[in-house]
Amino acid sequence: MAKGKEQVHKMKHRKSYRNVWHTDLMNTMSANPSYCCFALFCGPCASYTLRKRALYGDMSRYTCCGGYMPCSGKCGERKCPQFCLCTEVLLCFGNSVASTRFMLQDELNIQTTKCDNCIIGCMICLQHVACIFSIIACILGSDELNEASQILNCLADMVFCSVCSCMQTQHKVEMDKRDGKFGMLPMNVPPVQQMSRIDQPAYPPPHLQYGQPPYVQGYPPAAYPPQYQGYPPTYPPPQGYPPAAYPPPYQGYPPAGYPPPHQGYPPAPYPSQPPPPPPPHVQGYPPPGQYK
Repeated sequence: MAKGKEQVHKMKHRKSYRNVWHTDLMNTMSANPSYCCFALFCGPCASYTLRKRALYGDMSRYTCCGGYMPCSGKCGERKCPQFCLCTEVLLCFGNSVASTRFMLQDELNIQTTKCDNCIIGCMICLQHVACIFSIIACILGSDELNEASQILNCLADMVFCSVCSCMQTQHKVEMDKRDGKFGMLPMNVPPVQQMSRIDQPAYPPPHLQYGQPPYVQGYPPAAYPPQYQGYPPTYPPPQGYPPAAYPPPYQGYPPAGYPPPHQGYPPAPYPSQPPPPPPPHVQGYPPPGQYK
């Protein structure tokens, strides 16, 4: 019960994966037509090789149906994994294809597009409808319904085989991408020329041909600084020393107007004669006859 809940949780979690398949189901025939034909006419062989490749050739990691079925881990896979895988792809071909698909999705974080889901869903619905028609024809015993159910079963089988071949081709193309068969491995460090700064020109420059000397600008470049100004640079502009406007023009020492105009030194002497006597009407002091 707990394992079933875990599988349901994984199926829901696959909807949040960010990556997509390198080739969708509609374009697998044009992506690798030869392998698509091989998977169509020999589906079990293709399923065997793809499952082994999905495990990186390590069959000790093999589990029946990728661990997604109730019988997984209970079929003696540890003793003879190759035989168990052959039995799986022959007796449970559909489950073997789906299990490989789930393994790749969980490993590479791949989500299935809506178009792919629609194709797979139509295939499953057609299988169910054909099964229901077969049961009804068997119960009623009608020849017309029996012929219709056989035609429907044949159509469902054709759709199933074609979709499975496209799915296996999709898996093969994705593993080619994973294993670096399209060129550089996805996790490799890019070459040095791809990591260079975008403002650096390619080497050699396009305007140069082989055998021509490189363009020499000298150091520092001619455009920096704009023109030679000597050392130290003339900043601020030359004004002489001291500047013409500082201090104010010479006025002598001491400055004119300070102190007041010269009056001689020492100042004019005080009068050497006593002051003149007071006028007649002024009596002396003390007044005469006041004190006898």
